[in-house]
Amino acid sequence: MNTGRDPRAHTGTSAGATGEETVDWRHDRRPIRAIGVFQDAVIDEQSWPVTVPAVGAFLEVARAGAPFGGWEFGPGVTFLVGENGSGKSTLIEGIAEAVGLPPEGGSRNGGARTRSTESPLGGWLKIVRGPMGAKGGFFLRAETMHQYFSWLEDGLEWNESHPDARLHRLSHGESFNDLLDRKIDHERFEIGLALLDEPEAALSFGSILRWLAALDRMRSRGTQVICATHSPILASLPGATILELGEWGIRTAAWEDLELVQHHRGYLQAPERYLRHLLAGRDGS
Repeated sequence: MNTGRDPRAHTGTSAGATGEETVDWRHDRRPIRAIGVFQDAVIDEQSWPVTVPAVGAFLEVARAGAPFGGWEFGPGVTFLVGENGSGKSTLIEGIAEAVGLPPEGGSRNGGARTRSTESPLGGWLKIVRGPMGAKGGFFLRAETMHQYFSWLEDGLEWNESHPDARLHRLSHGESFNDLLDRKIDHERFEIGLALLDEPEAALSFGSILRWLAALDRMRSRGTQVICATHSPILASLPGATILELGEWGIRTAAWEDLELVQHHRGYLQAPERYLRHLLAGRDGS
């Protein structure tokens, strides 16, 4: 499987968006230095999710780096981009479970648990942490945030004055922005790791820009961010690492070369070229 430039672990270096940067492991603040695979993991190579090319490529590198290395995530922000079904959410959910975050979203303090739908990936993955990595983390899984809000509300014992009590009364986008301000991009909580699964699903154009600025602030404070996204705006964050997932597996990509960016540009520049094919055969076409 072709994984493009390989972000696997290196001795004394960290693969980033701009090349190899020197890292002193003694002061490594990354909550995730690398991800390996447990030696006793029972993995069926012919079953989902291994049959998803990107997941298979990820596991191949993760296993090759055992026992102390694997697939390396650099400091700062890493974006996972790709079509529906390319494996973005499967990977980020597995990573969340492996680091001890609730698979339906939340913080290390807990989250809702309704029905288990996750792949077995999280049970296979072994997290290699930086010695100085911050413990706090948050997993935002867009599709299950309603359950997380209910879980928070249930724990308040009808304390209507608590900010968490109003999340269900906010719009979808407002609630995500509230989570950003109070639980994710907040200096007091010292979030070391933010795992974000398609946060733009709830956001307007203006709110996406707000999150873009927040990601930059978080990176400057030392937060490690892994974000699965379909947004070309979020993925445009300068200095971020972009991993593009597809039938080729996983490859490092530049923002301007992403299929995601090219398709959005093409449509906005000339929507009629797309609409001519999409709406063919309809009355008046």
